Amino acid sequence: MAFAPQAFSSEELAAAQALFRRGAQFMLSVARLEQLPAAVLPEVAFAGRSNVGKSSIINAITGQKGLAKTSNTPGRTQQLNYFDLSGKIYLVDLPGYGYAQAPETMVRQWQRMIFAYLQGRVNLKRVFLLIDSRHGIKKVDTDIMKLLDAAAVTYQIVLTKIDKISDKALADVLAQTQKAVGEHAAAHQKILATSSEKKLGLNELQAEIAALCAER
Repeated sequence: MAFAPQAFSSEELAAAQALFRRGAQFMLSVARLEQLPAAVLPEVAFAGRSNVGKSSIINAITGQKGLAKTSNTPGRTQQLNYFDLSGKIYLVDLPGYGYAQAPETMVRQWQRMIFAYLQGRVNLKRVFLLIDSRHGIKKVDTDIMKLLDAAAVTYQIVLTKIDKISDKALADVLAQTQKAVGEHAAAHQKILATSSEKKLGLNELQAEIAALCAER
């Protein structure tokens, strides 16, 4: 696949690779806000529809295949899962939205917790909003984007599974996504395009995270 990644300097890419080479480890799962770790480190969160590939991309950028648990069952991640990246930044795997094999009352409870987390987490630097490149932005994604706008949380779109579509389809979804991003105040203008399986765009995502780490 002909794919031109976002441009980063060699220094930025080297700094990112050095950060991620130090390794990450699972910290804890958070079911209630009072269980959140102290806000002593910056953190970034990964959000997206169920089965969009959040766990897979966390495993891919850390180079640790079993770090975040993956599943073919939608709604598997039901808590906020925290990972410590070499004592420099927290990576947070948020529950997938749009589908969950759980009672409706539990789904609403998750939604309330996520919104409270987004509004109140002062060390949250950015949410990476994962969108399946095969499907593009759906209504449920737009609803989450509006929620992030309302919470005044900066978020960046990360297209996933780009190895599953043609070059033309990728160009089309990038154009459509860029147009949508322009309509949301809290959205970062740069879109990342990735494939966990083919390791496309992962260095650029690492560089984005490393840059946020450096802002401390």
